[in-house]
Amino acid sequence: MQIDRRLISHFDWGLFGLTVAFVFVGILTVYSATYSPIQEQANLASKQFYWFLIGLFAMLAATMVDYHNFERLAYPCYALSLGLLVLVLFIGSFGGGSQRWINLGFFALQPSEPTKLAIVLVLAKYLQYDEPATGFRLRDLWWPALIAAPLMILTLIQPDLGTAVILSLVFVSVVLMGGLRLRSFSYLVAAGLTLLPIAWQFLKAYQQRRILTFLNPDLDPLGAGYHVIQSKIAIGSGKLLGKGYLHGTQNQLEFLPAQHTDFVFSVFAEEWGFLGCAILVALYFVLIMLALKVVARARERFGALLVFGMLSIVFWQVTINVAMVAGLLPVVGIPLPFFSYGGSSLVSMMTAMGIIINVSMRRFTF
Repeated sequence: MQIDRRLISHFDWGLFGLTVAFVFVGILTVYSATYSPIQEQANLASKQFYWFLIGLFAMLAATMVDYHNFERLAYPCYALSLGLLVLVLFIGSFGGGSQRWINLGFFALQPSEPTKLAIVLVLAKYLQYDEPATGFRLRDLWWPALIAAPLMILTLIQPDLGTAVILSLVFVSVVLMGGLRLRSFSYLVAAGLTLLPIAWQFLKAYQQRRILTFLNPDLDPLGAGYHVIQSKIAIGSGKLLGKGYLHGTQNQLEFLPAQHTDFVFSVFAEEWGFLGCAILVALYFVLIMLALKVVARARERFGALLVFGMLSIVFWQVTINVAMVAGLLPVVGIPLPFFSYGGSSLVSMMTAMGIIINVSMRRFTF
């Protein structure tokens, strides 16, 4: 296959470089989060590096195929994701009180991670045509809602409240970008708020406790409130410049739970302080702004919706994870993109960035 040299010359090195930089800093933070000078532990950082190599391959592969071909893959990817979410309910392995992973021998696949990409593909395919002059009404979106609902419900059954929340936010973000009327959006928000008491009844007991302890962490300081209390202590103890790499006491003394997954930002904050966190958040902001430029310059609606959907996955996960570990939102189990340990998440996020770069490269071709 001959590669068009024009595509190489227009490769988006800014997005690529930021993604790789995030992953490498994330690997170093995972190493610190699992480091112990006393006892030898499984080196999760080396496993994360191997996942990075796989993710890098997936990312580059996602840039090589013309993104218009993803339109044909939308429904097959959706069907595959739906099938895996059903399969995990029967043969999935348990961990942390949830049944989220399918053990494939050499690695455990978490189907809910690639599902985030699948929902963007089907929404972009459906909404790619010009919206009505006055915008979409809620009844115009019954088909994408019908498609997205099973993915959210199956994810919630696992239970994986965090991913279900992300899928819901991505759905709303893409349909807003697609042209949902603001009046219809207000109706949607009002309906969601009305259904909150009903949704509360379907939450697991530990999920209810997490929300209650968010309102008052001291309600259960050794139970549901323990995570956020220790996280806030770690972030606060970093002060301005941090304690230095591998010198975070909350982390090293194992006070901080899930320090290499959902609370990896707390490890980073304790070691690098407020200044390090400010730089990290600023770099995420730069990545988001660069991706928004790709949205604005996309050649047609499908490419714009595709990029905006992939970007919304990154945006909402960064926003909720940082707010969660800082005690500004309830703990719902959402990884920090490119940072948190986990192969399924890392490969999916790098594939999403590859799709964004793909659209960026091809805005110059005809």
